[in-house]
Amino acid sequence: MITLSKCPVCNKSELSIFLSTKDYFLTNEDFDIVKCNSCGFKFTNPRPNESDIGKYYESSEYISHSNVKQGFVNQLYQLIRKITINRKIGIINQYFKKGSILDIGCGTGEFLNSLKLQNYDTIGIEPNEIARKHAIEKYDLEVLDEEGLDKLEKDKFDVITLWHVLEHVFHLDERINQIKQLLSKDGILIVALPNSNSWDAKHYKQYWAAFDCPRHLYHFDQVSVKNLFLEFGFELIKSTPMIFDAFYICMLSEKYKTGKSNMIKAFFYGLKSNLSAMFNQNNYSSIIYILKTNNS
Repeated sequence: MITLSKCPVCNKSELSIFLSTKDYFLTNEDFDIVKCNSCGFKFTNPRPNESDIGKYYESSEYISHSNVKQGFVNQLYQLIRKITINRKIGIINQYFKKGSILDIGCGTGEFLNSLKLQNYDTIGIEPNEIARKHAIEKYDLEVLDEEGLDKLEKDKFDVITLWHVLEHVFHLDERINQIKQLLSKDGILIVALPNSNSWDAKHYKQYWAAFDCPRHLYHFDQVSVKNLFLEFGFELIKSTPMIFDAFYICMLSEKYKTGKSNMIKAFFYGLKSNLSAMFNQNNYSSIIYILKTNNS
């Protein structure tokens, strides 16, 4: 395990325990989430070594890597993914009807393939070998491992997307700088993240599935996202909710808390979270952030 002595966002060293939780998904190991007393940013600390983190993803139940379709939860995930892919493309179409797109953390490639079918030029980055192989073999996509980021042409991409990916990245500064170099002058960056300030996060506390320690290294909210990207010369131009995420996260959180998938209760709490966000600064369970560089 590695313990960070300073905040990854503001570099201050005054940290306090925010929450103690477990890896409810896989290992049942204990983990702490700390909060920076200066800027409020929350992150998993201590965390596994970068060379050891892979074992925390080694499960056929990790849906974005395995594309499993058996079981109700997985089937529900697949259905919602089809709906959300269309919405994601709709967001991109508001800014570009064609062009080059880089999807970092593309998983098994369904989103990239949908873009390819609409004649976008697509490239994916996926560190997981099984997911990467699936995307290449099933959809004939160009998908590289993480080292491939360094080989891509600078100022090339009109759109760069990270759908629930940034919270997994070990070296935030390095990754955001890479993205900035790869983005074209008028390009947009789209980042989707869980919101640790949502109603369902506060309700489920240590059982909130989107804390997902230790796979999630960072636990963002709207303020920390804006502050982080401002440091790298990005301007937040729009944010929009991922409505379905609240229901899915509540379903998993119920299972972590009670040992049972209580669908009715999960639906009720997901609905309550979305309704709460409408009257509480748009603090939805997950949020899509659309950013541009200040010199765009």
